[in-house]
Parts: sequence; C-alpha cells; structure tokens
Amino acid sequence: MISRIDLRGDALPEGGALRDLLPRAEFDVEAALEKVRPICEDVHHRGTAALIEYAQKFDGVELSQVRVPAEAVKAALEQLDPAVRAALEESIRRARIVHRNQRRTEHTTQVVPGGTVTEKWVPVERVGLYAPGGRSVYPSSVVMNVVPAQEAGVESIALASPPQREFGGLPHPTILAACALLGVDEVYAAGGAVAVAMFAYGTEDCLPVNMVTGPGNIWVAAAKRYFTGKIGIDTEAGPTEIAVLADSTADPVHVAADLISQAEHDPLAAAVLVTDSAELADAVERELEPQVAATKHVEDRIKPALAGKQSAIVLVDSLEDGLKVVDAYGAEHLEIQTADAAAWAARVRNAGAIFVGPWSPVSLGDYCAGSNHVLPTGGCACHSSGLSVQSFLRGIHIVDYTRDALADVTHHVVTLAEAEDLPAHGAALKARFGWKVPPA
Repeated sequence: MISRIDLRGDALPEGGALRDLLPRAEFDVEAALEKVRPICEDVHHRGTAALIEYAQKFDGVELSQVRVPAEAVKAALEQLDPAVRAALEESIRRARIVHRNQRRTEHTTQVVPGGTVTEKWVPVERVGLYAPGGRSVYPSSVVMNVVPAQEAGVESIALASPPQREFGGLPHPTILAACALLGVDEVYAAGGAVAVAMFAYGTEDCLPVNMVTGPGNIWVAAAKRYFTGKIGIDTEAGPTEIAVLADSTADPVHVAADLISQAEHDPLAAAVLVTDSAELADAVERELEPQVAATKHVEDRIKPALAGKQSAIVLVDSLEDGLKVVDAYGAEHLEIQTADAAAWAARVRNAGAIFVGPWSPVSLGDYCAGSNHVLPTGGCACHSSGLSVQSFLRGIHIVDYTRDALADVTHHVVTLAEAEDLPAHGAALKARFGWKVPPA
C-alpha cells in the first residue's frame, strides 16, 4: 500500500541530493499555466459573461449572476446544523486568539540625534479569498483566510468558491454559512482560475483586488503564478502533505490514522513517515490496512495517495538523520512522534507547521488548534511561511532627518554615490548645502 525508502547504512547526502531521494508529487504548474492563460484573458475581456460561460463549462451549472445574493448567505447560516455552527464558532474563536497576537505595532528608531526611521504597518486595502469546493467542502478554509485578513485590518474582503449544481449554482451552503458567521457578505460563485482572474482584473460586479490568498487545485496555483506581479499572492499551493518523524515510542495506530487523514484529501496527497525504527514501520504498515478499509474515499483518494510516488516510509539510522530528512523535505505539516518530542520539534528548521507529540495531530490544526492551515507545500517551507496577519500587512519606512542630522552624514552619502558612479544622488544632498559638502 505504501512504498519504502531505505536511507540506512551510508552517510546522508547534503542539500539537493538528499531532497532528490525523497518522495514528492508531480505538480507541473508551468504546464497548467499555458491552459489557464486564455481563460484569464477571456475573463479580462468579457467579464461576468465569461464567468457565467465557464460555470456552465467547468461546473455544469447555469448562472444568471455570479455574486451570491446577501439573503442566500443569511439563509445558509439560519439553516446550518447547530453542531456545525458551534464547531465553526469555536474554530473562529481560537483562530482569532492566535492571529490577534500577530498584529504589528509601529516602531520608531532614533538612528542619530535628529534622525529617525519609523516602520509603520499598513494592511492591504482589498483582498480576494478562495475557498475550494471540488472533492470536499472547506468552510475551515474560509475561517483560515478571513480571520487573519480581518485581524490585519483589511477593509474590503471578497470570497469566491465554486458553484455547486446540487445547490442551484450557489457555493456550498456551509461555505456561505461560514461567511455569514465571519461577517463577509461579498461572495461569488466562481472557481479555479476563473475566480483568480475575476479578482485580479475585476468585472462589472467585482472590483479588482490587491491580493489573492487561499488553497486550491493546480489551476488555482497556475492562475496565481500568471498574476504574480499584478497582484500579491500567498503561495502556489500544491497537494497537501504530512510528514511524521517517529521513533519506537510512537503509537502505530496514531501514526497510521494521521497518514490516512491527509491522504483522504486528494489522490496526489503526500503521506511520509520518517523513522529509525523498522519495528514501527512494520507496525504502521500493518495498521494501515484495517484503518483504510474502515474509512471513506478509499478507492478514489486514499489508496492512490498512499501508493503514489509522493508517499513513503523512509528508514534512517537515527533521529539525527531523521531530522535532516524532514528538514530537507520541508513538509506542509510535520508531526513529531518521539520521546522528548518538544526538544526535537525545537530543532526543526523547515516546516509549514509542527505538531508536537501524540496529542497534537494535524487534524487539530486543520480545524481548531488556533493555528492557520493555509501552509506552504512542495518543499516551499524552506523559504515561505503559512498565512498569517503578517501576510496582509505592508511595512513602510518613514524617514525623518533634521538639517543637522543630514549634514552630519552627507559626506558618506556623496562618497558612496560617487563609488557607484551615480553622482546625481550625491548632488541631491549637496544642493541643500550650497553645493558644498558639510565638514565631517
């Protein structure tokens, strides 16, 4: 059901050579880019008419309008199962606690007497948030996108999710209910690259945004790449990933359950166990069989994901080697299931989010830990972070120098400008002092 990669016996290679030995899904955004390009440009030129046509083509629904009526958003909340509402409210509450503490404050530094630099933080004015709606419905992604944007102070928030044939062309009602709980009333029935293009270019109904965030399929990722530079993006999210660093103290029932939990997202989802215990590896393999058989989405998602080239059990000589492997892998979600798990977690450098010990499974982070589940995939955790309040803020430096403070540093500026063969830079300062450089 799941392959093995044995890295025992020899010293581990470094850097890219080690990464090349590890499993990874094939996710060719560049190839998808060529297919989404004409779609995006069609939305640019035809606006809402193109959105309606693509809803028929891709989603099999006939729309008369793309924006979801406010009464439909309200009605979805009124009809929501009380237990689901309570769970969403708790997810929102916990997410707000964490994200509120991420807010940045203005800070002024006195560089020299009379010379200060202030850094102020300004939220993006308008964002477009995307909630997937293909194989599964993700109201949790509504929470994870909206809460940090709101806590950052974003004034204008729009959300898009694919139209659903079984709900009369509206996004899934649980998506709409989550929007209502969060106070988001600008919602669009649009999916994939079409939704990203709507946000980037704007239409008759939707004003263009400054930034698009949220997970999605390869078409969403390709559209984000297409518009990079025109709008800000969070990340080109690929298939979900879980890696588990475990030793002989780990419970194979827990490990198997957690690998399956992410495999049920998508046939390209990655499930990776890194362990120095062959006995644990054997036990996890034995445990996978009955747990997979007892769950849902077996043939269309879980089995293909676990059997795919992106999933494996990786055997190493020691946890030190295991740490090198998980850092090279840079998982979206990394569980540490070892003795003294907190100490090992503290040494991890590359992961979207780290889950420490047996009582902090990835599923908790997906919904109710308070952390964000919009995280870097495909190894991008070595240079990128998950979605946060900071994602929606821009730092602006404010420079304020007096005459004396400028005079004191002018000779250095002139020297550096001339060293770079940019004399007009220095002249801009000399002009303020009668074209003479003040004495040092």
